[in-house]
Amino acid sequence: MRTWANVAELSKTKTLTGGLVARCAPGLPFLLEEGMEVAFVPPQHDAPRRARVQSVQDAGKGSYLVAFDGVDSIGVAELLVGCSCLVRRADLPEDALAAEADTLVGFEVHDARAGLVGTVESVVENPGQFLLSVARADGGQPVLVPLVDALVVDLDEDARRIDVDLPDGLLEL
Repeated sequence: MRTWANVAELSKTKTLTGGLVARCAPGLPFLLEEGMEVAFVPPQHDAPRRARVQSVQDAGKGSYLVAFDGVDSIGVAELLVGCSCLVRRADLPEDALAAEADTLVGFEVHDARAGLVGTVESVVENPGQFLLSVARADGGQPVLVPLVDALVVDLDEDARRIDVDLPDGLLEL
């Protein structure tokens, strides 16, 4: 089992003193808490590789304002925008990750140009992001789709549907 889990993504700066807006990783509740050690991936030049969560405030609409020790200016915070926050699994509540892999299994994946791609058969955890293993609707080999904001257009839990805009050639890999 992996030692670290991807629990949040840093989406933008919020304060002049280094506060960042964070959102939970796909399929998880928000798990960052004061005092947790976080590793930022991918590592950024001239930015901290790790830090402790100094404070967390609910900012509404699924976003949280997070401050980290050592991230004390907007300049440093800007270097971390787009990074994922990894936390040691041992620092998380025992059941926090229990359902992470099963949350999106069975969802249909629809591409903006190709239409129905297929159905999520599993979620693969990589250090920097999750990948959806999608069983192709056309019977072809399963395709791995990165579960990142740049590709996911909409995720409708009620309809069990994920709309994506995949780059040219991804479905041919």
